[in-house]
Amino acid sequence: MMKIGKALGSTVVVSIFALALAACSKEPAGPTEQPTEDALPEPAASVATEPAAVPTAIPAVLQGRWGIVDADCTSTRGDAKGLLTIDADTLKFYESAATLGAIQSGSASALKAGFAFTGEGQSWNLDVALSSPDGGKTLIRKDTGPDAAPGTLTYKKCP
Repeated sequence: MMKIGKALGSTVVVSIFALALAACSKEPAGPTEQPTEDALPEPAASVATEPAAVPTAIPAVLQGRWGIVDADCTSTRGDAKGLLTIDADTLKFYESAATLGAIQSGSASALKAGFAFTGEGQSWNLDVALSSPDGGKTLIRKDTGPDAAPGTLTYKKCP
């Protein structure tokens, strides 16, 4: 019986030693040292957390020659009363022009800004909203202010 007890005792000792050795060889559950700044992962790219930049000029898609009716684009007699020509900072109408002032909001296809108008010996200010919902085929114009005409105007791009 004693031999069995000795053999069983040494087996238990060997088993405990093997378990202790196995436990020592396992990697720790968490890091033991702090990673350096170089080793830190890059932060995930944020999805449009900052507001889009307000344009500093009239967007390119809104620039060009626009007519309310087809004849505004094709008249050779100078009577295209619905023709609107837009460049980076000016709106030009049949008998008036407007210079871009403070931009209130905008995007690649829209702008809302103050404009200083002059024409026929007078001057006035209006807020004008311009947008193209279809990538430059149509222009929607809405004026607001004390001297603004009611409603919106829809223009088509001149060829």
